[in-house]
Amino acid sequence: MTLKISTKGIYGLKALIDLAIYSKEDIVTLKSISERQNISERYLEQIFSLLRKSKIIVGKKGSQGGYSLDVKPEDTTIYTVLKALEGDFLQMSSVESDDKLDKVIEELVWNKLDESITNFLTSITLQDLIDEYKKDEKDPFMYYI
Repeated sequence: MTLKISTKGIYGLKALIDLAIYSKEDIVTLKSISERQNISERYLEQIFSLLRKSKIIVGKKGSQGGYSLDVKPEDTTIYTVLKALEGDFLQMSSVESDDKLDKVIEELVWNKLDESITNFLTSITLQDLIDEYKKDEKDPFMYYI
């Protein structure tokens, strides 16, 4: 089994959380996300194109254009986001064999690993990540002298 998450998935998730945080007030431009997250605008265009096709975000064209979420953060799992950005990021090489040991390993190890990863990624929502980020923002470190 191969778990492959590229920079598209990593930066896409980061940019989407940024969008979710800042789009509550207004639409958000790629330029502003790019500046806050240090991700190139060109790369964000590719990422947001995939998110738009998956109906996770909506775009508004024009001089006042930008993006906003088209989903509720509390209903959108990390699995959904990664699937939109990466396609099949959980890939298992199937062994074409009648060998009993191969089948046992596939059933008891690889299939269960796939199930565990899927369950884990579907248990975390965008809202969970937003809440955790905001919690850290509210509780700054205190330094005592």
